[in-house]
Amino acid sequence: MTTRERLNIPRQPMREQPPEERIKNFNEVPLGYDEKTAMLEAERCLQCKVPMCIKGCPVEVDIPAFIKLIREGKFIEAARKIKETNSLPAVCGRVCPQEDQCEKTCVLAKRGRSVAIGNLERFVADYEREHNAIEIPDLPPPTGMKVAVVGSGPAGITAAGELAKRGHKVTIFEALHEPGGVLIYGIPEFRLPKSILKVEIDYVRALGVEIITDAPIGKLYTIDELFEMGYDAVFLGVGAGTPNFLGISGENLNGVLTANEFLTRVNLMRAYRFPEYDTPIYVGNKVAVIGGGNVAMDAARTALRLGAEEVAIVYRRSRAEMPAREEEIRHGEEEGVKFKFLVNPIRFIGDENGWLKGMECIRMELGEPDESGRRRPIPIEGSEFVMDVDMAVIAIGTSAQPLIRMTTPDLEFNERGYIVVDPETGATSKEGVYAGGDIVTGAATVILAMGAGRRAAAAIHEYLMRKKAQQGK
Repeated sequence: MTTRERLNIPRQPMREQPPEERIKNFNEVPLGYDEKTAMLEAERCLQCKVPMCIKGCPVEVDIPAFIKLIREGKFIEAARKIKETNSLPAVCGRVCPQEDQCEKTCVLAKRGRSVAIGNLERFVADYEREHNAIEIPDLPPPTGMKVAVVGSGPAGITAAGELAKRGHKVTIFEALHEPGGVLIYGIPEFRLPKSILKVEIDYVRALGVEIITDAPIGKLYTIDELFEMGYDAVFLGVGAGTPNFLGISGENLNGVLTANEFLTRVNLMRAYRFPEYDTPIYVGNKVAVIGGGNVAMDAARTALRLGAEEVAIVYRRSRAEMPAREEEIRHGEEEGVKFKFLVNPIRFIGDENGWLKGMECIRMELGEPDESGRRRPIPIEGSEFVMDVDMAVIAIGTSAQPLIRMTTPDLEFNERGYIVVDPETGATSKEGVYAGGDIVTGAATVILAMGAGRRAAAAIHEYLMRKKAQQGK
């Protein structure tokens, strides 16, 4: 096929559940490619001599190589090519913002329609799993060195897998009762099915990684105690799971909760499988979700599926400034989520029994850009009004997890409570301790956390090999 012919192939859309059906279930919304569609989409790749898409990928997947294998019908080989640098392809194919990373740097993006790299990644990962073709790569001889990984989110899982593939004995300590971190407690079933995440985590387990759950480091053991237990290095991937609040009156009313609490209860306590799991969860009739990111969209779409009559996103900027993925916004619009732009809550109003019954808001206008690069929202004097709501979900971001800071005084943190590291290696101020993901950057994307875990694993390997040589092991 000539380049001209490839350029004339339109980007292949992914089949989706119709909105009127999917708002009644927690099944995945996109339904994936079939073999024919995947191969046609793969034909669109120009196999650039200087593939900019790889530079746009935080874990440096050889994108042209795996797409070429799809073109040739070698789907399982394509999945294994991805797994050379990415242990979680089925996850990344679903939740990574490819439009701002690898697809953004695709040369076809200049024509407006980049190759659907994420959809193709998802396809081959699903094909490998559905055909029971997952294989564990040959592992090197054990090095005799032990690493403790704190946190089983995308940074921790990635670091653990990369270290295991280098021959080190790795143990993950996870605070919650199921591994996965934000992947399992923060992302709804209709975006990332738990069964698919479990297969990806089991792959890392099969590399020899031990996962200990219900083990909050900072409570069960300190970092220093991990070294005393015989670990030669520690990677901290504890995330930034402390929810932020608005700081306005009425936040303690019944019916006001954070997105962290709401989504964790739905995900980890299986409220999405009611009545099989009779999980106590309150969902109001008129729900306001405050925020404009992916977490806000997840909370809004979850509330609809759990029976809310009306759900509104309340966001203090305009649609153009929303940080949520365009796909998530579109899905929310199709499902009936309402959007209240340029609106900011200033007070929650309760009834005589302490339950939320209203939310006083003020209208906003946009001024000059602030440090985020987005135009600053400014209150319009005298524009206050009250929204009739009986449930409010606060989804305005998260802050650093404090346990490590409270129990590791010789570890350097910045003024916001995030760990200070060397950006190239993830090395902290404490010898043998590395960190990556949201506990370093603040809340960011899954793939950026995975990139940090991969870089840190390479640096930890070098550190361990130097340490082993010095010990004469």
